[in-house]
Amino acid sequence: MKIEVVSSIDDIRKADWDACAKSSGTSFNPFISHDFLSALEKSDSATRKTGWLGQHLAVKDDVGAVLGVAPAYLKSHSMGEYVFDHAWADAFQRAGGDYYPKLQTAVPFTPVTGPRLLAPTVELRALLLSGLRQLATERQASSVHVTFLPEEDWNALGQAPWLKRTDTQFHWFNQDYATFDAFLADLSSRKRKNIRKERDSVRAAGIACEWVTGAEITEAHWDAFFDFYMDTGSRKWGSPYLTRRFFSLIGQSMADHILLVFAKRRGRIVAGALNFIGSDALYGRNWGALEHHQNLHFEACYYQAIEFAIARKLSRVEAGAQGPHKLARGYLPKSTYSLHYLAHPGLARAVADYLDHEREAVAEDQSALAEHAPFRNAGEEDF
Repeated sequence: MKIEVVSSIDDIRKADWDACAKSSGTSFNPFISHDFLSALEKSDSATRKTGWLGQHLAVKDDVGAVLGVAPAYLKSHSMGEYVFDHAWADAFQRAGGDYYPKLQTAVPFTPVTGPRLLAPTVELRALLLSGLRQLATERQASSVHVTFLPEEDWNALGQAPWLKRTDTQFHWFNQDYATFDAFLADLSSRKRKNIRKERDSVRAAGIACEWVTGAEITEAHWDAFFDFYMDTGSRKWGSPYLTRRFFSLIGQSMADHILLVFAKRRGRIVAGALNFIGSDALYGRNWGALEHHQNLHFEACYYQAIEFAIARKLSRVEAGAQGPHKLARGYLPKSTYSLHYLAHPGLARAVADYLDHEREAVAEDQSALAEHAPFRNAGEEDF
């Protein structure tokens, strides 16, 4: 077997890439599909110019058949990753080191757990991981970061010199609910009343939400959503990552895996949320609004997502990064996982010590959050 490195995802056949993604043993995850990653490159969202130079790995056998792949990027910054290493970079550079470039194995701008080493066996995944370290040496990169990978790969492959890191997201889990009210019935009375109050306030403002998916999605829909995306991106991080063309490309190639939630007031679309549909999960990604109404964000992003997941019988909703406020709305804490290789021994020791303490703190924080979950305990009286 040999490992090849290509600078564009389109240098690997779509059929080969998607077959490797499927072979990795998980249900369909839209973000590791060839269509999604190709759209990021073709739209100039993730390119050398934006600091995401493709360095994708492909393991091939002696007749050229592709056995495994991994999305990887040589990066000149630490933006758009959602697993923050800015402090590591600052410390290393203050000590006289060069933290950039670094090698990132991830889906750009997408804090969603999924396979990163797309191969059917642990042995092939370990080979890809070894290939990433070798590539980092050849490219004179300071480090390798494999972010938002599945827990089973984190456990199986997270041995020295790889350093293990955890963080927390909030996911909603479908307990075979037939309706949104059935979900509410599982909550404590106070939380249930608060959610109903929030939803009522949106309706009282004259706002109604609609779902648009599949062939229903038009360029006019993308025009409207892009305005929302640009407004949120400009306010939050100054320079939105995704170009307008990206949305057209995914609309052409992935429409059946996309849900747009639009909020309308007086016949005008005033807000929108973009979700991706997996085989067993709904993934909330981006949102924005041109009119700001109390609780509209919760309705468009959280409650509409729950209603769609119930209607489609999806097992969960992953609503993106951050957000302890999601807890009161039925989303529970869930760990995320990453692996990190740092070539400099001194930096590796310092980060390893930091991560030992950070993992403990994350676990303690999750336990504390779980105690404040909004669900009624078994046998608890409801009023």
